[in-house]
Amino acid sequence: MATPLTADRLLKALRDEGLKVVEHRSWRTNNRNHKGPWGPAHGVMIHHTVTSGTSNSIELCYNGHSTLPGPLCHGVIDKAGTVHLVGNGRTNHAGLGDGDVLRAVAAEAKTLPADNEANTDGNRHFYGFECVNLGDGKDPWPAAQLEAIERASAAICRAHGWSERSVIRHLDWQPGKIDPRGVDWAAMQARIGRRLTPDPAPTKPPAAKPSTPAKPKPPKAPVVDLSQLIAAARSNPKAKGTPVTYAGVRIVEAALVDAGLLAKPLLDGHFGTSTVAAYARWQKSKAGGSYTGKAADGIPGKDSLTRLAKRAGFTVTP
Repeated sequence: MATPLTADRLLKALRDEGLKVVEHRSWRTNNRNHKGPWGPAHGVMIHHTVTSGTSNSIELCYNGHSTLPGPLCHGVIDKAGTVHLVGNGRTNHAGLGDGDVLRAVAAEAKTLPADNEANTDGNRHFYGFECVNLGDGKDPWPAAQLEAIERASAAICRAHGWSERSVIRHLDWQPGKIDPRGVDWAAMQARIGRRLTPDPAPTKPPAAKPSTPAKPKPPKAPVVDLSQLIAAARSNPKAKGTPVTYAGVRIVEAALVDAGLLAKPLLDGHFGTSTVAAYARWQKSKAGGSYTGKAADGIPGKDSLTRLAKRAGFTVTP
């Protein structure tokens, strides 16, 4: 149940729904209010005109005829989808219908009872739209006209907070009526319902878990071969020049430089006398094992080299 829309609110509701609306003559004051009340409003009723031609249909609905004075509806929907407003207030479109149907529409029931009585004034309670169509089952319903029926119905339902169940056909209301013949009503109600249903709020995709950066793999520890290192320590001092007989010597020399036992310029990969002397100092140190005598002769042994490797970060193989 709702208070009927004013002329301004009706016009705005239709245009806000995207309809092209034409205000025909003095539609705002064209009504049958002197014959009975207008309201409370319960729904929207759709008819066909049984006429052809837009201008003729509009004039007929505005003026009525000798047996049925106008206006005959609130708006005429032509085949191009334009709504022509011809009345505002009580109009002669619904006539007497079934009170059980009115109660079902007011309750927005899923299904309507059969219209087997004509005991209730429908002109008081329904907005009416006449659609230009002969109603013979052959006259086509253009897509633009069907869309306008959808939009006009939804506009009024939206203004009153109704669902698509508040939109009915003349044939649902008054015994013997067949209009709007040729309209797939289940499909039309579904269209109106979809239009009235707000689009769901976009669902935010779940926030992607920040990927944990892979921990950089620690560089592999350099490897020093003890047997090759001993061979270099024994052969290099006697060799002419500064030959590099084993690349691992540089690793050990770097460790001796870091320990303050070998001058940096002597880090050359040649296990010469300076490196032997430096390594002997490592062997004699507490960190190197506190060796004495021949055990601290500067020729690497497994224990002293392992201690140096632990300090400098390299590994030792036999």
